[in-house]
Amino acid sequence: MKLFAESLMSELEHQLKRIHLETENPIQTAELSIKCVIDSLDDLKASFIKYKYLKKKEEIEFFRDIKPKFVAKLIYYNEIYCIETCSPLGSKKTIRKYYRAELLKFKMFFEENKEFYRYYRTGNNCLDSKYFTREKYDLKLMLDSSYFQADHRFTTSHDYKVAQILANNEIKVFLEKQIEKLEKKAIKTKSSSPIVKRQKWTGSKVELIELIYALHTEGVFNNGVSGLKEVTTFFESIFNINLGQFHRVFLEIRNRKSDRTKFLNTLQNKLIIRMDDADEN
Repeated sequence: MKLFAESLMSELEHQLKRIHLETENPIQTAELSIKCVIDSLDDLKASFIKYKYLKKKEEIEFFRDIKPKFVAKLIYYNEIYCIETCSPLGSKKTIRKYYRAELLKFKMFFEENKEFYRYYRTGNNCLDSKYFTREKYDLKLMLDSSYFQADHRFTTSHDYKVAQILANNEIKVFLEKQIEKLEKKAIKTKSSSPIVKRQKWTGSKVELIELIYALHTEGVFNNGVSGLKEVTTFFESIFNINLGQFHRVFLEIRNRKSDRTKFLNTLQNKLIIRMDDADEN
């Protein structure tokens, strides 16, 4: 049985490799691969069921080490198909966010199956006769509902969970590569963008503070929820300027005996003159 399974896996991997070479679209690749894996699993099942005089050790080996490798490929390609067909339309940032959300699902799977995950990863085998032999299950082990609907001639309580662990590792690698590709594209796009020359505020600090207070009062930053300190710090950052005790400066502006909004009035008058000149031309 083991030799047959190894031969079948070798043939399957050859077919999958050919599909990857001939198709670039991940959705099409996944679709074609799923069909190949299903055919191989059908052959594996038919051969296993016909196999007579199976020893307990062979049964455990089959359901712990052999069958999960086939099922893992089915889970992997099915997940890739679902992930790619449900990928949102939008910016690279949106797609990266989507892939990262998919990665979080593996953390949830690990948390839900922490004990068995540790059991399998450490090579423990003290419970193999319970996990990997047929018709033996314990409800206290928190079994998946799908187990009760499966063909118990070809299923144990935990062989599918092993397949999930194997598949999740590969899906995680796929998602991380996709995120890495998007980040490289973002860096390349950013580096190819024209360099924006930093602007320097050459007016007076008093004029800038007057402008900041006017803009903040109008609530034009973050729908009016940004604090005055946040807005002031932002302007200090983009203009590389220190506005110091801007509250005291504003008090001086308020105490002007005439033309309290001097800078804003100047802006308004000069903009009107510019528009008038443009109308004449």
